[in-house]
Amino acid sequence: MGKNTKTQLVLASASRRRSKILSELGVPFTVINPEVDELIHEDDPQGTVIENALRKNEWSRQRFKNTFILSADTIVEFHGRIVTKPVSAEEASKFLRMLSGQTHRVFTGVAFSRPDFSAEARIDISCVTFKHLSDLMIHDYIRKVNPMDRAGAYDIDENGDLLIESFSGSRTNIMGLSIETVVDLLKPEGLL
Repeated sequence: MGKNTKTQLVLASASRRRSKILSELGVPFTVINPEVDELIHEDDPQGTVIENALRKNEWSRQRFKNTFILSADTIVEFHGRIVTKPVSAEEASKFLRMLSGQTHRVFTGVAFSRPDFSAEARIDISCVTFKHLSDLMIHDYIRKVNPMDRAGAYDIDENGDLLIESFSGSRTNIMGLSIETVVDLLKPEGLL
């Protein structure tokens, strides 16, 4: 066994993809949705995801004592511009058209705090190259996948093969949480 039963892990994220990644590791956790405003620093993708992950973690630490807290923030960066979550199907189409045939980067900031300690932050970066997408392919994808809660309007784990030619780096980072980083953070604490 060896699992720490006196404390628990809180996932400070409403993301179903992050919950799925933790569940696949067999880690018991509780989900909370931190009520923080996410910031965007247009010219600083790394700073953006780290700051947002830390803000989510701090909000959670104030409310959940004696817990390990894992929080994250993910953005897509393309030619120096942050590509957010689309607010409409039209904007999702625009994002996918822009990324068509191109390579972009996915940044995920991860913050992890132990009971009674401030959070430590890490960043994971993956590169994704899209296929050349026709308007029909884009329309098809949006019909199959709700792009609204996904940075860059896509999800590698849900019909990602329709869009993605190739990627480098952590696949789960592209989903929103690097499994490699999670293992690295949780294993020394006996949470895995």
